[in-house]
Amino acid sequence: MFANFLIGLREGLEAALVVSILVAYLVKTGRRDLLPFLWLGVGIAVAVSIGFGAALTYGPQGLTFEAQEAIGGTLSIVAVGLITWMIFWMGKTARHLKTDLQHKLDDAVAAGKWAVVVMALLAVGREGLETALFLWAGAQATGTTTKPLLGAVLGLAVAVLLGWAVYRGAVKLNLRVFFAWTGLFLIVVAAGVLSYGVHDLQEAGILPGLHNLAFDVSAQIPPSSWYGTVLKGVFNFSPATTWLELAAWWLYLVPTLFFFVRTVWFSAPRSSAPAQASTPATTVTTPGGNR
Repeated sequence: MFANFLIGLREGLEAALVVSILVAYLVKTGRRDLLPFLWLGVGIAVAVSIGFGAALTYGPQGLTFEAQEAIGGTLSIVAVGLITWMIFWMGKTARHLKTDLQHKLDDAVAAGKWAVVVMALLAVGREGLETALFLWAGAQATGTTTKPLLGAVLGLAVAVLLGWAVYRGAVKLNLRVFFAWTGLFLIVVAAGVLSYGVHDLQEAGILPGLHNLAFDVSAQIPPSSWYGTVLKGVFNFSPATTWLELAAWWLYLVPTLFFFVRTVWFSAPRSSAPAQASTPATTVTTPGGNR
């Protein structure tokens, strides 16, 4: 539940910040007439994301067990690839998010009202599709209870409230720090989703080694126990793990953490030092409260 809460919070906050920046910029530049077109694009993006999540959830029903496992494993691996790209991209570009969005919105305004719809659709829709896919993969890995969905909904709700508070000027967020820390945790979560995806492909008969266990600590960590449920829900930990699952977990986690820390935690501050000296570039203070 906590992992899905964090995913919903991080992805939802990114989308909420995008919307708040775009709305504040249109208001500040005196283009309130374009706000309905902006909200139309946002609404379409939300509807498409919900439809995509529903298709992932109900689409495979009726297929054979092997087919469902093959689809689930493949989509889990795709989700890990997308979330990894998002983590690195947002970790490097968080400080420039506001400026980049305003430039893109200027181009859309110059092109016409429907360009604003498309711009909002693409900006928010990308976040929505990524969120739907990764939440679905995380829910598949942690079981069929409603807790993953509840965690995601709570995370999205908190993200919307934070986005509104940022727009009103009540909250200031250091995006670089926020996305750097949440990125570390999501890499660990993604490693568990990847391991689960590999297990699905093993059950589908696509990958070998389903019965070659690296360890089985089911007696010490029963899946039904509270600590087993926490480990499963947060880190997608499986008490009975195959060698291939374990190898996938380590081969993803170690190099991804290494490059993320080197790219986001060390190289970014040096490259942005001059900009930070003149303006608080890493802090989002959308001008909603300064109209």
